[in-house]
Amino acid sequence: MASALPHVLIAEDNTLASDAMRVLFEATGHRVSVAAQVDDVIAVAAAGPVDLLLLDAGLSGGDCFDVLAGFRARDIRPRVIAVVSGRDEPAFAQRCRDEGCVAVLLKPVPARDLIRLAAEWMNRTA
Repeated sequence: MASALPHVLIAEDNTLASDAMRVLFEATGHRVSVAAQVDDVIAVAAAGPVDLLLLDAGLSGGDCFDVLAGFRARDIRPRVIAVVSGRDEPAFAQRCRDEGCVAVLLKPVPARDLIRLAAEWMNRTA
């Protein structure tokens, strides 16, 4: 039986960062999956609906664009995709938006901002 909780997929290869986001989203009533490698992110998303994907720019086995290409190849469509990165480059942010991401968040993202933005994005696309 599928869970009624919103599903957040955290694609992050830094264990401290992924653990902190996992705890934050679980505490605010979300079902959370974590993946650190490109292939694992694609597999989790293919296994069931994802309401929000927080996608690190660099992952084990590739980068955020490899994940997005894998989604396109398999017709996987998370409701909301946001890239979380330390890269503060306009061309990178534009490419992310061109590929369907709602935003590029610069690390570190304060917890209250992350939860607020996630709620706004998911409500906007409901």
